[in-house]
Amino acid sequence: MVSVLQNVAIDCTDAYRLARFWSEVTGIPLDPEDSPGDEEMRILLPEGPALYFNQVPEPKTVKNRVHVCLRPDTARDGEVARLLDLGATLVADRRNPDGTGWAVLADPEGNEFCVLRSAADRAATT
Repeated sequence: MVSVLQNVAIDCTDAYRLARFWSEVTGIPLDPEDSPGDEEMRILLPEGPALYFNQVPEPKTVKNRVHVCLRPDTARDGEVARLLDLGATLVADRRNPDGTGWAVLADPEGNEFCVLRSAADRAATT
């Protein structure tokens, strides 16, 4: 027996706002059944689990124990700049002068996530 990962649940104080941010990050529209004001929203990723946004009354207060890592299809540094323009904030810069490493960002509600090197970035440093 095995279990299948159904979704990645993200608690938030404004499900619609945060789901719209992640929709822009992933380029995937919100689930057509979801509407502004809903307390639960989903982004149905074409491969892998859904991103599920669950509205809760309390704000985030401590560092995430689990987070998502993104591997962009473009250069990592360009993607970091795009995500910052969308409303993310830089939490920790783990990028190295030789091109290795990653950036730790936070979404508009403070949930941390990492931006890894793209395939082209990795090929350039080998």
